[in-house]
Amino acid sequence: MGFETCGPNEAMVVSGCGHSRPLMVPGGRVWKWPIFQQLQRISLNTMTLKIHSKEVNTSKGVPISCIGVAQVKIQGQNQDMLANACMQFLGKSEHEIHNIALETLEGHQRAIMGNMTVEEIYQDRKKFAKHVFEVASSDLIQMGITVVSYTLKDVTDNEGYLAALGQTRTAQIHRDAKIGEAESRRDAGIKEAIANQDRMKVKYENDTEIAKAKRDYDLKKAAYDIEVQTKKAESELAYDLQAAISKQAIKEAEMQIKIEERAKQIQVQDQEILRREKELEAQVKKPAEAEKYRMETIAEAERNKVVLEAEADAESIRMKGEAQAFAIEARAKAEAEQMVKKADAWKDYQEAAMVDMVLSTLPKVAAEVAAPLATTRKITMVSSGKGDIGAAKLSGEVLDVVAKLPEMIEKLTGVDMSKAMKVKSR
Repeated sequence: MGFETCGPNEAMVVSGCGHSRPLMVPGGRVWKWPIFQQLQRISLNTMTLKIHSKEVNTSKGVPISCIGVAQVKIQGQNQDMLANACMQFLGKSEHEIHNIALETLEGHQRAIMGNMTVEEIYQDRKKFAKHVFEVASSDLIQMGITVVSYTLKDVTDNEGYLAALGQTRTAQIHRDAKIGEAESRRDAGIKEAIANQDRMKVKYENDTEIAKAKRDYDLKKAAYDIEVQTKKAESELAYDLQAAISKQAIKEAEMQIKIEERAKQIQVQDQEILRREKELEAQVKKPAEAEKYRMETIAEAERNKVVLEAEADAESIRMKGEAQAFAIEARAKAEAEQMVKKADAWKDYQEAAMVDMVLSTLPKVAAEVAAPLATTRKITMVSSGKGDIGAAKLSGEVLDVVAKLPEMIEKLTGVDMSKAMKVKSR
C-alpha cells in the first residue's frame, strides 16, 4: 500500500475494495491498496484538432472545402463530466480520444456547411463558427469533453465559385466605389456651394455686426472721452483751486509766524528793558544809597566825636559850673554842623558824583541793551510803510532805551539828570 500522485494535467481513478463507486482525483494524491484496488489515469491535456471537410455541398449544391481549428479537453473540475469521460475514454490513449473528438467535430462541421450557402459561409465566418461551436459542444459535453474554442481557418472550392464571387463582389465594390465617389463629389460640390453661401452669409453678417459694433464703440468712446475730458478739467480746476487755497493758507501761516516772532521779540525786548532797569537799579541806585549811608555814617561818627569831645570838655569844666550848658550847646552845635555836612554831601553827590557815575555807566548800559541783538540769528521785521527799517530801526530802538535812562534815574533817585548835566557843563 502507498500514496499515488498525479499532476494538474491528469486525473486518477481508483476502483476496487473499499469504494462503492470509482474515486476520481483530478491532480493530487490518493491512498491505494495494492492487489485490492486498481488505479487508472486519464489525460486532462488540451487537444488541438484540425478539422478538414472536403467537397461538401452547401445548401445550394455548390461544393466547397473548409478547414476548422478547435481546442478541446476533458473537463476534470466537474465530477459528472469527469465521470462521463471516464466511462467513455478510460483505458484509451490520448491519441484515441483525439480521434474521437475530431470525428465528432468534423461531422458537425459538415452538417453546418450543408445548411448554409457559400456566401453566408464566406461572408460571415463568425456566424458559421458560432453554429459549429454550439452544436459540437452539446454532443461533446455528453462525453465529458469541453470545446474551448473553434475557428474557421479557410474556405476553398475547385470550381472557381469563390473566385467568381470575389470578382463579382470586387466589381460591385468598384462600381459602388465609383458611384460613391461620384455621389461624394456631387455632394461635396453641393455642400461646398452651400458652405460658400453660408460662409458668405456669415461673413456679411459678421461684417455688418462688426460695423455695427464699431459704430457703437465709436459712439461710446466719444461719450466716454467727453466724460473723461470733463472730469479731467474738473480735476484740474479743483487742483488749481486747492493749490491756491493751500498757498493762501501757507502765506497766512507764515504771516502768523512772523507776527508771533515779532510778539516774542517785543516780549524779549520788554524783558531786556526790565532787566536793564533792575541792573541800573543795582548799579546806580544801590551804590548811591550805599554812598549815602557811608556819608551818613561818617557824619554820625564826626558828630559822635564832637559829642564825645564836648562831653569830655564838659566833664573837664563841670567843676567850673558850666559843664552842662556847654555840653548842650556843643551837642547842638555838633548836630547842626553834622546836618549841614550831610546836606552838603548829599547835594554834592547828587549834583556831581551821580552825573559822573551815570555818564561813565551809560556806554555799558548801551552795550548790554544791544547784546541780545548780537546773538540773534534771524530777525523778521514787519514794516507798516512809516518810519525807519532795518539797521536804522534797531539802532533807533537801542538809543530809545538809552534815552529813557535819565527819566528812570529820576524816578529811582529823584535827581533830574538833565538839569544836573546842564549845571555841570557850566
